[in-house]
Amino acid sequence: MIATYQQYFLQFKNPSGTSRGILTEKETWFIILEENGKKGIGECGLLRGLSYDDCPDYEAKLKWVCENISLGEENLWQSLSEFPSIQFGVEMAFQSLKGENPFLLFPSDFTNGRNSIPINGLVWMGNEAFMKQQIDQKLEDGFHCIKLKIGAIDFEKELQLLQYIRQNYTSEQIEIRVDANGAFDSESALVKLNQLSGFKLHSIEQPIEKNQHDRMSELCKITPIPIALDEELIGVFSLAKKEELLVKIKPQFIILKPSFIGGFRGTKQWIDLAEKYQIGWWITSALESNVGLNAIAQWTYLQNSPMPQGLGTGALYTNNFDCPLEVRSGQLHYSNGVWNFNL
Repeated sequence: MIATYQQYFLQFKNPSGTSRGILTEKETWFIILEENGKKGIGECGLLRGLSYDDCPDYEAKLKWVCENISLGEENLWQSLSEFPSIQFGVEMAFQSLKGENPFLLFPSDFTNGRNSIPINGLVWMGNEAFMKQQIDQKLEDGFHCIKLKIGAIDFEKELQLLQYIRQNYTSEQIEIRVDANGAFDSESALVKLNQLSGFKLHSIEQPIEKNQHDRMSELCKITPIPIALDEELIGVFSLAKKEELLVKIKPQFIILKPSFIGGFRGTKQWIDLAEKYQIGWWITSALESNVGLNAIAQWTYLQNSPMPQGLGTGALYTNNFDCPLEVRSGQLHYSNGVWNFNL
């Protein structure tokens, strides 16, 4: 088996705002396996500034993986605990190699076009007019669940945007999720949660910054809106630590990004613990290219979650790879399209 790696930069169609600033491009890396005339492709979905494995020796670790590919998937995954995005890339590359083609990793009724995955429509941060324009477009496109990034513009204006939606659509018609990305001050967070509660929101992601476990636990007890942990899960590697975190905080939901939490295995550990403690969950992409998104979507379908997933990010880039994934009426479909994977 021959293993190589390659860097690739995805270019955003529009600068995309988060609570951490404006994104114009997204760095990603691919592991490519070749054996007996077959090819396997894995994406290491690194997100600078957020991934646990955003470190100076990232490329050196990729080089080590390729030089030691003969260790096999299991041994490599175990040795990469502090490089969760590379764990995901390794898992994905080996699974890709097994398929009848490199992009058919988990055949199902989703990949044969008989079923689809409900997803939320993502509304990026920006000025009020830009966010309102996005909201209108998502509703026109048939989404029944939308997710708004909040915490970057004036909070009163964000409340006005939510009021605008609720004046036109009930909570039965449109489910609203909001993602604060840790933007709220821990002291004033409850006040803001109470202000938001009047809009019948489904949930709020990560209202305060991670690693404030006592305060997050307290908020989860008294919050008027269900709280979902996201960044809080990053960097928690052992099964014991994962369980300890959920028992301590007792969130209403957790949000799972395979590139951030050790790929499919790491994600499945979190799912099993969530179900043990009756915590809701859903899976979302971490701005991967269509290659990584495709793998996540195929695996997500097999987990049988009825909730809308966060898998609608394929159209963000000007130079993404052509693929069969297609969003229609708030559902992710696997169509009859063709792949074009040229680095």
